[in-house]
Amino acid sequence: MAFSSPLFAPLNNAVAAPAADMRRFPIRAPLEVETPPTGAALYARFAFAGAVCCAITHGALTPVDVVKTRIQLEPEVYNKGMVTGFRQIIAKEGSGALLTGLGPTAAGYFLQGAFKFGGYEFWKKTIIDQVGLETATANRAAVYIGASGIAEFFADIALCPLEATRIRLVSTPGFANGLVGGFGRIAREEGLKGFYSGFGPMLFKQVPYTMAKFAVYEVAFEKILSLTGKPKEELSAGLVTSLNLASGVIAGLAAAFISQPADTLLSKINKSKAEPGQSTTSRLIGMSKQLGVKGLFGGLGPRMVMIATLTAGQFAIYGDIKRVLGATNGVELAKTPKA
Repeated sequence: MAFSSPLFAPLNNAVAAPAADMRRFPIRAPLEVETPPTGAALYARFAFAGAVCCAITHGALTPVDVVKTRIQLEPEVYNKGMVTGFRQIIAKEGSGALLTGLGPTAAGYFLQGAFKFGGYEFWKKTIIDQVGLETATANRAAVYIGASGIAEFFADIALCPLEATRIRLVSTPGFANGLVGGFGRIAREEGLKGFYSGFGPMLFKQVPYTMAKFAVYEVAFEKILSLTGKPKEELSAGLVTSLNLASGVIAGLAAAFISQPADTLLSKINKSKAEPGQSTTSRLIGMSKQLGVKGLFGGLGPRMVMIATLTAGQFAIYGDIKRVLGATNGVELAKTPKA
């Protein structure tokens, strides 16, 4: 097509010679589609999205976590439920006490979220490459469990020192002024062992928790998505976020129940230093016998509220950030409705 008007004559050259036009205007038009990220760039986006979603959700729920931890550590004092626990802490220590441990919580779960979500996507892809897409799809629950378990192991290495600091700040008022002070005091007085004395129970808590979290989420999302009768790509961003929230609530409830006994033991073991010659295993066994089944599930109600809320928030925020960053080309194993 050629323009006859002298006013638009210069455009004839642009149409006929696009290469010359590109040299003249090297900046590409915003309508051009960018290549989706792959490799390290893709997994860096997954990790960043996971870090942000975990830091935001865990940080926002710090007051609930404070009450839950107090119920676990002092059931003889905080024995009238979550709402009364809030009132007791505020009356005794002021409302600021509900934010105790916010620093290590946000920092710890930022690191943990990066390793957990980024690692989950990486190990899921690695397993799929090893066994093949068809086999992985047929056994996708096992893939979800395996990938999340491996990812959580490495995430806990990063989280454990900061979680130990958080619990010490919450369980011992006046221990330190915050993250830097608490971290430094444990480092001076107890060294590396003080940070990782709870690593065993943390693995016992976090690995089953994360396995249930991702596996139940993936299955729940697949089932709920099937009710829409459409593939995810055809749904609006708002509806996908709603599906992430609903699936996250279901996953959070299951994960909280499964990991509750280990969460109680983790709080207990980080509350105080080990006696000379006392091993972590012997401490855990002694605490379990002392607490009994009822004690191990102390604080379950507040924790289920907290975990269901933060898990729903995590998957919703994670999905939204991935979409904004263009990191939507991860490997999917779910059987979704066809267009």
